Amino acid sequence: MANHTGFILLGFPGIREKFYTPVSIALFMFYLISLFSNGAVIALILCNRRLYQPMYLVILNLAISDLLFDTITLPKIVARYWSNDGSISFAGCIFQVFSAHFLGAFDSYIFLLMAIDRYVAICKPLRYPSIVTNRRMILLCCCFWLFTAVIGLVIALLDSSIQFCDKNRIPSCYCTNTAVLSLACEDVTVLKRLIFGIAMFVLLLPFAFILFSYGVIIRVIISQTQTDSRRRAFYTCATHLCVIGLYFVPRIFVYVANQVNLFLNEDINVLILCFYTFVPHMANPIIYCLRTKEIRRTLKNLIERRILMRKQNMSVMNTISGLSLQ
Repeated sequence: MANHTGFILLGFPGIREKFYTPVSIALFMFYLISLFSNGAVIALILCNRRLYQPMYLVILNLAISDLLFDTITLPKIVARYWSNDGSISFAGCIFQVFSAHFLGAFDSYIFLLMAIDRYVAICKPLRYPSIVTNRRMILLCCCFWLFTAVIGLVIALLDSSIQFCDKNRIPSCYCTNTAVLSLACEDVTVLKRLIFGIAMFVLLLPFAFILFSYGVIIRVIISQTQTDSRRRAFYTCATHLCVIGLYFVPRIFVYVANQVNLFLNEDINVLILCFYTFVPHMANPIIYCLRTKEIRRTLKNLIERRILMRKQNMSVMNTISGLSLQ
């Protein structure tokens, strides 16, 4: 039984050993960028009371989720290529399954909250302060944390209840439901369909509303007469939709492909997995947070304060040195 001996993460199954070091460096850089960018967003929002606004509170939750996801998944696959250690215990693998579906589903609903925020801000600007409040956003985020945790727990419990054969090699960067079910000894068709239904509920419902809300937003933008504001709004919507599309479309494609038994090369499958998982986690802080005026102003003030403090310290040190020489 593989339940007791654990599993082995293969990462990219077809990659040659001479490429292990470049792959490990690339994955490690992904983690460092995610750690720095999402960590910076979390620190900036928590340390600046002026950023205690509904949109930034939602972004804070997104940054926490992405940072947790990458911390749970990336170090293990980096170790697989860095030190040739791809082993993971059965409990560790099931925990990754839980985390992947829990945090992945949470991101879906956070994107939904962002779309609602933008919809109300642009389409109903006069009612925005009364509709979108800090308390309401915090309550919704807490509900989504709880709801998606239940989804991840259900999927993890279903996966842990199946019987495994002597196969324990997982062709993926981290344990996913699809990868774990592929090692089952029993017929898991019903289980696959059940989890596919859950995944489509988690993905399609938010994605449909996001597309609808941005469609309405673009229609409102087109009706604006000011060319500059229209151009900026279009650019913002386009960047948001690119990140959202990068998150949702490949996920839906992979789930549907696995459901209809569409054959995908294992390395291509893993590449798509990394692409729609880790790239958005690096892009989210830049697209949704670091490009905003308030965040840039906060960063500018922080840097200027640091420079001023350094100059003052240098001035004090020079004064002390001058007095000691006298």
